[in-house]
Formats: sequence, C-alpha cells, structure tokens
Amino acid sequence: MERVIFHIDVNSAFLSWTAVKMLSEGHQDIRLIPSVVSGDPSDRRSIITAASIPAKKLGIKTAQPVSMALRKYPNLLIVSGDWEWYGKCSRGFIEICRKYSPVLQQFSIDECFLDMTFRLYGKEPVEVAAALKDEIHSSLGFTVNVGVGSNKLLAKMASDFEKPDKVHTLWSSEVERKMWPLGVRDLLWVGKKTEQRLMDYGIRTIGQLAKTDINYLERIFGERSALQLHLSSNGIDSSEVETEVPEAKSYSAERTFSKDLTDPKDVDRALFKVACIVAHRIRKDSFKASCVSIFVKRTDFTTSQKQSTLTQPTDITALILNEARRLLPEIWDGETPLRQVGLGVSRLTHDTAEQMSLFEDPRLEYYRSWDKEYDRKKLDKEDPRTLAYESLSKHSADH
Repeated sequence: MERVIFHIDVNSAFLSWTAVKMLSEGHQDIRLIPSVVSGDPSDRRSIITAASIPAKKLGIKTAQPVSMALRKYPNLLIVSGDWEWYGKCSRGFIEICRKYSPVLQQFSIDECFLDMTFRLYGKEPVEVAAALKDEIHSSLGFTVNVGVGSNKLLAKMASDFEKPDKVHTLWSSEVERKMWPLGVRDLLWVGKKTEQRLMDYGIRTIGQLAKTDINYLERIFGERSALQLHLSSNGIDSSEVETEVPEAKSYSAERTFSKDLTDPKDVDRALFKVACIVAHRIRKDSFKASCVSIFVKRTDFTTSQKQSTLTQPTDITALILNEARRLLPEIWDGETPLRQVGLGVSRLTHDTAEQMSLFEDPRLEYYRSWDKEYDRKKLDKEDPRTLAYESLSKHSADH
C-alpha cells in the first residue's frame, strides 16, 4: 500500500498570525497591502522575517534588512513580531491537525506532517486535505497549504507549489512530470551554495540531478550529501512521520553558584556552560529539540521561568544558547542577585534532515564544527562509570 502523507504549512505564518491579531483589534488586513514583520520596526538594520504577497511583488523578501526594503518601497508597513501570540496560533493549528491523525510530527512552529495512510476512511486524500485546510481557515482566520504525497519529502515539496490556500499532490508517479522540470533550488534541502555548485557543473534542473551518476556527485559533495541529493531528486524518502516524544522527555542542566551573581557577563557565562551540556546530551542521544526553556532562582529562593518554540528543531549549541539569551531579559532584570541558572530543551525529535536553505546562515558550518570538537573533547573526558550508569538507566527505563 502506498503511504499517504500530508504536509501542512502556514502561509506566511508570522505575517498571517500578526494580521489575525491586528484584525481582531480593528486594524486593516496587512496581508492585502505591502507589509512586513521584523524584530524591531524602528531599527533599519532589523531583518525581515515575513513579507506580504504585495510586498513580495515589489521585490521585498525575507532575510532582507528593513533599510533595503524601505528603499524599494518607502511606504512599507513594518510591524513587530509577537512570539507569545505566534505560539498560541501554532498550538491552535496543530490541535486541528491532530484531529485528523494522531501520527503527527511538528516540523517547525508553522508546519507539520501527518501520516494519513489509515485515516482517510474511504475518502480521497485531496478531499480530506481540503477539509483540513478549510477548517483551519474558518476556525483560526489564517490559510495553509497542504501537500499530499507518498512520503514526507514529496508532501513537503507539494506544499511549496502555488500559494496561498491550496492543496497540491506529488505522488511517486508524478515526480518526473511535476518535480523534475523544476530548478535545483526548488529541491528540498538545497540552498544557495549547493545550487551554485550544481550550476557550476551544468546541473540546473532536478531532473538533471536525478539522472547524474551518484559517484560523480560524491566527488563534488562527499558521500553523505551526494546520497541525500540523489535520493531526494528521485523522490525517494523512507523516513517515518515521528510522533512527538512525550513532553516529560526533556534534557536540562543548571548551575548553582557559591556566590550570588549580579554581573550579566557572569550569568551569560553560566548560561553558556549549561547550554553546552544540554546540547551535548541531545546530540549524543541523536535528538533535536524544538522548545528551549530557562529558569533562574534568586537569593530568596523565588524562581522564574520562560520557554519558547524554535522555528526549526536543532541540536546546535549556539542556536539553543541564543534563544536562551533572548528569553533571559524576560525573567531577570539584570541586577537582582541570582543563586542558580538553568536551561532545558524539550519537544524532541530524531529527525536528521536539515533545512539547508533556512536563511543560509554562514555561521552554521562554524557552529557545527565547534560542536563536533566539543563533543570529541567531552567524550575523551567521560568517566566510564558515568557512561555505565547512563546505559543502565536507559536499559531500566526501556524495561
């Protein structure tokens, strides 16, 4: 039996979610005018995180500085993001999706996979996908695209076809007709650098890539990347839709200070150390985390904590640390003495795929190499008794 996988992707999530909130407050629909969402609308150096369709038609794109966008259209409306509201919207659309199938994997804050193979109950996949799409729109006020395919890769590729508010299919039998004519940049996981290298070797379409000898690709990209490119371009993906690890499954670490800390630099140093520990642990167990939480304990033993959802699951120390740093000012004034700082991650997945095109951050390669070196040094220093204890603990938990 051919699998039936849905990929649900919120259309321009941050902008759509902001628009829903502003409409409830009596403002105009910013989705219908040139508008963008950015971290700090007053700072021209701020980066655009979402753009409306009218703004995109003016050449304004995500990841551009606000200053560049304003040069293209001085009357551009710039609004700030609201992460607490985004979290609420995200939970709302995930709850609706879960009604259609409990086999759900949240891939990021604004997208998820559903395994619908045994959940169609005699109905056509497109019919069910359209009902899901329309229920999200009528209940929550924003639109989604639903990609329907025979595996996760094809479903996600399908959801990226024409937007917004659409249902598209990409079955294995449709790969040659629908996917192969597309440019290599349209292939999942292919970013600017990979696209340029493929173009340098005369490989411009997904079809050309699919027909390229894998040994030739290995000489260009190495064995692992070549295999991923070869399989993806041929529409092959055997990965399962992984249901979320239970919320109780999490990793955390904390540091208690012999002397209360008041200097932000000292607190940041402590946060860095616990982030290294937590990230190392999830990498060792082959997890990635979607949720980061931090807590602080003051000298009077009162505590505060805060958590947020990442846009993409990660095991990279720097990304986890940066999110913790973003949260810290919300629970600490930078002056009150602290006796303990902690950091945790949850919403874990074993998904090993990486969204290479996500903002094309050139620092990610450095972050990964730094993590590899940290893990190597950490492994060299591991006490065999500790490793034995961890193995026994896992064995006991499994039984």
